[in-house]
Amino acid sequence: MRRGTVGYVHGYSGREARRLLDQAYSVRDLLHCDSQFPAGSRILEPGCGIGAQTVTLASNSPRAFFVSCDVAMGSLEMAAERTLRLGLDNVCLLCTDLFELPFASTTFDAVFVCHVLEHLMDPVGALRSLFRVVRPGGSVTVIEGDHGSCYFHPTSDEAVQAWRCLIRVQAGLGGDSLIGRRLYSVMTEAGGVDPIVSPRMVYADRSRPEVMDAFVAKTIIPMVEGVEGDALDRGYITPAAWKKGLDDLRAIVSSDEGVFCYTFFKAVAKVGP
Repeated sequence: MRRGTVGYVHGYSGREARRLLDQAYSVRDLLHCDSQFPAGSRILEPGCGIGAQTVTLASNSPRAFFVSCDVAMGSLEMAAERTLRLGLDNVCLLCTDLFELPFASTTFDAVFVCHVLEHLMDPVGALRSLFRVVRPGGSVTVIEGDHGSCYFHPTSDEAVQAWRCLIRVQAGLGGDSLIGRRLYSVMTEAGGVDPIVSPRMVYADRSRPEVMDAFVAKTIIPMVEGVEGDALDRGYITPAAWKKGLDDLRAIVSSDEGVFCYTFFKAVAKVGP
């Protein structure tokens, strides 16, 4: 295990790869409407995984150059296939640990990191490593979710228990699925200058069937389903309560009264001299 990292709570299955793509697509405009970088700028994207965010970044800023890196070679191979298929020639993929970046100080104009800090035992240390490689006056952008921001209707005690299992399993691995609410303090502690945090809320009801399908049915529910083994093995929930909880979560998608709400947080901080 590399320094500061924990086990990836969602795993590396083909199903998880599909979930990541569905998630990225479902909230692409919400998270990336203001993710553009100037022509000629050099951007580091650590923890790029299978390239789910990379392709949007590179497409939105075709004249910027991205170095996207990850510790998982299998994920990078999928990212390479994706960027090649889309004809994106402004991305370089690299296998490296974000705590041991092989770059000199001030190499980049900006860093963009998405859904990574929640999986680290030392998110402040990770950000310090990232701030080091950005030039003075450059920026670091972080996007993280906050599982504690979620609410849904209809609800049940079992559905809430199942959702909380997701939070507890990740915490047991040393991660923090509630880190979205802490981005301002985490960025400040790491040395970021004047962080600006903006909440990005996803809301779905029957009037937004495409959001209910892409975000809730294809992203959120598979994410919860993925921790079943750990949740039951650790005694966080009984098998009967788990089954009912998942059934109740799935029913939200088809219910005329179904509502699901979740908030991401996007923070941007400047790098000081």
